[in-house]
Amino acid sequence: METLVADNQTLNATIRTEFGKGAARRTRRANLIPAVLYGHGEAPQHLALESHATFLALKDNANALLTLVIDGKEQTALAKDVQRDPVRRTIDHVDLVIVRKGEKVTVEVPVHVVGESAPGTIHQVELQHLTVTVPATSIPELVEVSIEGLEDGAIIRVSDIPRPEGATIDVDPEHEVVIVSTPRASADDIAADEASAEAGASAGADSSEA
Repeated sequence: METLVADNQTLNATIRTEFGKGAARRTRRANLIPAVLYGHGEAPQHLALESHATFLALKDNANALLTLVIDGKEQTALAKDVQRDPVRRTIDHVDLVIVRKGEKVTVEVPVHVVGESAPGTIHQVELQHLTVTVPATSIPELVEVSIEGLEDGAIIRVSDIPRPEGATIDVDPEHEVVIVSTPRASADDIAADEASAEAGASAGADSSEA
């Protein structure tokens, strides 16, 4: 099992002086994304981010640590809320929160299953995400859980997953994350198979009598 930590992403940002829906539409037409940066008692900053670079930075990791370059100064931030177009899935707006060096943050990290369990078995993911509290500079991109060779009845629990350095997993240690099992035919499946076999036998008998 492995925890993968994402790289820091750098984004250029400019300060917005116009606000409201009309201004946001104009910002998006300019191939920029409206954003707001807040936190640590600072006055909110209204920003515009490069559209394509922001999309790439958040594409595979909603918890990506971002270094914003604003008027030549760098500010570390984390995407708190990403609003997307429901059809095109493009980013419409981003809420960003300031993070400081050494500070810990609580985020949801996806569980990614790798490997193949024993032949004839299947796996079921009981927890799609884990809530973790980690240093802001070491946010995991995902948590890999290997099921390679696991037999029927194997259970991977939260307690089986290694913690990244300085991190805690804020979930009951006994909570099941992945369960490996052998598919078993239901009563309906068995009845259907028996009915099919009986029908085939009956058809064979009728054919021989003819």
